[in-house]
Amino acid sequence: MSDEERRQVRPQSMTRRYRQGLILVGVLCVLATLAAATALFQRSYTEQVDEYLHRLCACLAAGYQAQDSGDPQDLAGLVPGTLLRCTLIAEDGTVLYDNQAQGTLPNHADRPEVQAALTTGHGTSTRQSQTMSRETHYYALRVETPAGTQVLRVGEEVDNIWGISADTLPLLVCALLLILAAAWLLSVWLTRVLVQPINRLAENLDTIEADVPYEELIPLARTVQTDRKLREDNETMRREFTANVSHELKTPLTSISGYAELIETGMAKSADVPTFAARIHKEAQRMIALVSDILQLSELDSTQAARGQGAPPDMVPVDLAALIKEISQTMTVNARKAYVTLQYDAHPATVQGCRDQLVELATNLCDNAIRYNRPGGHVELRCGTGSDGCPYLEVEDNGIGIPQDSQSRVFERFYRVDKSRSKATGGTGLGLAIVKHIALLHDAHIDLQSQVGTGTTIRVTFPKNS
Repeated sequence: MSDEERRQVRPQSMTRRYRQGLILVGVLCVLATLAAATALFQRSYTEQVDEYLHRLCACLAAGYQAQDSGDPQDLAGLVPGTLLRCTLIAEDGTVLYDNQAQGTLPNHADRPEVQAALTTGHGTSTRQSQTMSRETHYYALRVETPAGTQVLRVGEEVDNIWGISADTLPLLVCALLLILAAAWLLSVWLTRVLVQPINRLAENLDTIEADVPYEELIPLARTVQTDRKLREDNETMRREFTANVSHELKTPLTSISGYAELIETGMAKSADVPTFAARIHKEAQRMIALVSDILQLSELDSTQAARGQGAPPDMVPVDLAALIKEISQTMTVNARKAYVTLQYDAHPATVQGCRDQLVELATNLCDNAIRYNRPGGHVELRCGTGSDGCPYLEVEDNGIGIPQDSQSRVFERFYRVDKSRSKATGGTGLGLAIVKHIALLHDAHIDLQSQVGTGTTIRVTFPKNS
């Protein structure tokens, strides 16, 4: 099934499924109870029948032996009109008497109860009738008479479990109908009680995790709460980002428009045109840098999203020592313009990553260290492997430092500790945000140590298995 078809399938009703489940459970419980009760009743009943036949056979045998003749007719006088079957069998299996016989009966020497009686003194057996709904229980007892050894057998036909079930079928149907009605009413009430708290959750999304009615819904409530918080944070970030971008673009655009208008209308003196053109160029470069940073952040966001969906990152071994030397050479001109000394201390270290991104990370850290320094200050780039075996890249400066309350926010987009200085130095406020995203893509950890007036040290530690 495709995603589109899956979206079009209407979800099942939990209330309906609860009701169907409760009714089904009720019916199955009734059927199981009736089946078990019927089986237990039939077992108890047959045990009573067997006990009754035992006692009756013993009484008849005592009465027959008291006649002391061995004549089958003496037994007939003891069982007139009884509904039980009474049979007298000779030792060789010949039927001497049967109160329900019609005609001559076959030899009973092969009957298991007769064989057991001749061997042990008594025997029992049960045989199914032709209808399969009744069964006959037999009890046989060996008796010694003047005519020789004989076997006295009594039997009674009773309903088996199938016969009992058939007899109780009308009652079973009535019970099922009553149970169905009761189960339906109970399910309506119970599902309402169970589902109402779940429906109320949607009315209080702000406190959904605190108002969970059932323990099983806690993971769902946490997911909803986290997702909602994430959406709110994303929406706040989107609004702030839009406002910041608009503000950052508005200032240079206003300057460019103003200077261009002065030149266009002829209000600018000929001597001032080069100055105005230089300012237009400066503001345009500032806009280009801002747009470039925004595009890079967007690309990093896309890469991170693709990685979250399982897309393998394009990683290669990167020599941090060579990278540090390259950045130091590239940023030397900027450092000289700011009257800052730039040094590096590169020890062998290799990480698995994207070289272009790591160059951007180191460049932004170095640029910030130069930009927010003082004339005569110094910046040092370092790399190596820590005592824990993890490679690291570190940038240290003795610049203006970062206040304690701002250290947790400096990696946010467009966040500036000193907005006036940022405007003067031309920063876009996105450099450290880019550093953070690149570090995340490399599973690296950023550690910031800073003190106002003393300087700042930022260390990026990469995983050991890089």
